[in-house]
Amino acid sequence: MRMPYTIDLRNVQAPLKEQYRSDPASALVVTEAQSIASDLSDPRHCTVAPLEFPEMTIRAGLHPAAGGAGDTPCSGDILASALAICEESTLRSVAANMGVELESVHIDVRIHWDFRGTMGVDREAPVGATGIEMRTEVKVKDGVDPERAKRLLSSAERYCSTLQTLRNGVEVATEFSLS
Repeated sequence: MRMPYTIDLRNVQAPLKEQYRSDPASALVVTEAQSIASDLSDPRHCTVAPLEFPEMTIRAGLHPAAGGAGDTPCSGDILASALAICEESTLRSVAANMGVELESVHIDVRIHWDFRGTMGVDREAPVGATGIEMRTEVKVKDGVDPERAKRLLSSAERYCSTLQTLRNGVEVATEFSLS
């Protein structure tokens, strides 16, 4: 049974999949963000924007555990949000492609930190996340085959690129310079 979604995602994605099969290099994409000139007198806040959407600035800053004002999301909040966004959009895309009608989706992401490392209080404490928990709750419409619903969840987990990046890691190249 095909779901009456407003967008036939399978149809939208078909030419992209064909293009990526025939020209694998066309599937290689770079997403970018950059910091935007901010008030440098305030070390607790900054502004960034995705280059593809420069008008969509994100005002962020330090977490209160690092002395932040607590009036903006911190990078950890944005990382947790990125994982939730990826999981939900992947789950909904897979459901649309499988013709599985959803009643509700709820993604809860929690990232654990030990600020002793970030704050330089304890050199043995890690700088960065110490663990991530993600809980995905999905309610499908009555009548969906339970095996099909399980396949939906396992496919969403497999194809969530942010989840897989965090699980598997990726090489990060950095360059710092003074001018």
